[in-house]
Amino acid sequence: MSDSFKTSRKKAAFKNGTVYYRDTGHKSVVVLLHGFLEDATMWNQYTKKLAGKSRRVIAVDLPGHGDTDCFGYVHEMSLMADAVHGVLKKERIRRVTLVGHSMGGYTAMAFAEKYPDMVKGICMFFSTARDDSSEKKNVRGTVSKLIKLNHESFIRKNVPMLFMPEVRKRFAPEIRRLKLRASKMTKRAVLAANEGMRIRPDREIILRFAPYPVHFVIGRHDPVLLPESLMDQTKHGAHITFDLFENCGHMGHIERRADCLRSIIKLANAADSTEKQL
Repeated sequence: MSDSFKTSRKKAAFKNGTVYYRDTGHKSVVVLLHGFLEDATMWNQYTKKLAGKSRRVIAVDLPGHGDTDCFGYVHEMSLMADAVHGVLKKERIRRVTLVGHSMGGYTAMAFAEKYPDMVKGICMFFSTARDDSSEKKNVRGTVSKLIKLNHESFIRKNVPMLFMPEVRKRFAPEIRRLKLRASKMTKRAVLAANEGMRIRPDREIILRFAPYPVHFVIGRHDPVLLPESLMDQTKHGAHITFDLFENCGHMGHIERRADCLRSIIKLANAADSTEKQL
């Protein structure tokens, strides 16, 4: 593989701290956004395959995750979006396709709201454009209490629950690595992200008027998001598609790695094709 496809670890100044990211390939840009308790390394199996011969892939450590600094006691999704924008501004990138896993999808929606002219496609990767229900907000409130008591215990218990029960043993090494990476987060960072998700507004309206393709990747047995709710959201826009995977929970990039990679590539191709037609 040529030097142009080596992954570079970079950083960008943001507010009073630093955002770290990984940069691979060239030409058309795809930005990968991880979920809660994850970091840019969740995409390691995807980046070079996604880059191919004509894409540049940037995977960002969102605020409080990975090596990126924590910027306060609440990381609103709009702040996460601003951090991504800071990276793109530094790299002088004008238009991107966004791929967001769970919380990363919430960030993608916030980015699309604040910087609509920079978006040419969005992959909602096991994510939703809707806000939390009242019940879910209450659950996040309980979660905050658990995090305050012992955030490391919360991480150990929470990460395996994102997988279907019947595959947890098979993916035990991957689960251990996820827990190890998440354990490096501070209590303040875990709380800030949880609160930011709790208070995020509904952004489903973006789907109705998006002039670019939006693709949902959905797990039939997702323990975090109801597949029926996600499929309902795909009915609201002219450019919205979805893939529904059986035998898949919330961690499709591990549980259904090859299938999910094909879904992301399909969305990236659609975004590039649509942009050429404009």
